[in-house]
Amino acid sequence: MEMNEGMPLTDFQKLYETVFPILFRVAFRIAGTEDAAEDLCQEALFRLYEKKMVFPNLEEAKYWLLRVVKNASLNYAKRKDRERKVYQKAFREEHRVEESGEDTLIKKEEAENVKEALKLLPENLRAVLILKEYAELNYKEIGKTLGISEGNVKVRVFRARERLSAILQKREKNDVS
Repeated sequence: MEMNEGMPLTDFQKLYETVFPILFRVAFRIAGTEDAAEDLCQEALFRLYEKKMVFPNLEEAKYWLLRVVKNASLNYAKRKDRERKVYQKAFREEHRVEESGEDTLIKKEEAENVKEALKLLPENLRAVLILKEYAELNYKEIGKTLGISEGNVKVRVFRARERLSAILQKREKNDVS
C-alpha cells in the first residue's frame, strides 16, 4: 500500500471486499435508505481510488473510509431533514383555507385570553414561556439569556405550561357557568 502512484488494484479490491459491508451498515443506519447508503459508500471508495491516496496499511484506509462515510451520511441525513421540513412547510401553506370573520374573531379572543393568563404567571415562569413560545428560542438560548441552566429552563417551561393551562381552564369554566 505504499506505492506513490496510489493503491494497486489488488489492494483496492481487497479493501473493497473487506470494508464495504461495514461502510454500508454505518451509512444505512445514518442515512436510512439502502440506495443512499450504497451511493455514499461508492462515493467514498471512488474518492479514495481517484485521489490515489496512500495509507501505511489497509486498517488505516479502512478508518479513513469509515470517517468519510460517517460524515457524508450525517450530511446527507441533515440535508434530507431540511428538505423534508421545507416540503412540509410548503405543503401546509398550499392548503390554507380562508378564515371567516368569526374564526378571526375567535382566534383574536383566544390570543387575548392567553396574554391575560400569562400576566397571572410568576415572573420566572412567564419569562421562560415568552422566550420559548413567542421569541422561539431553544432551551439553551433561554438558559443563556436568563443565566440559568438548560435543565432549569425545561422545568420552568413545563411548570409554566401547566399553570397557564390551569388558568385558562378555570377561566373557561367561569365563562361557561
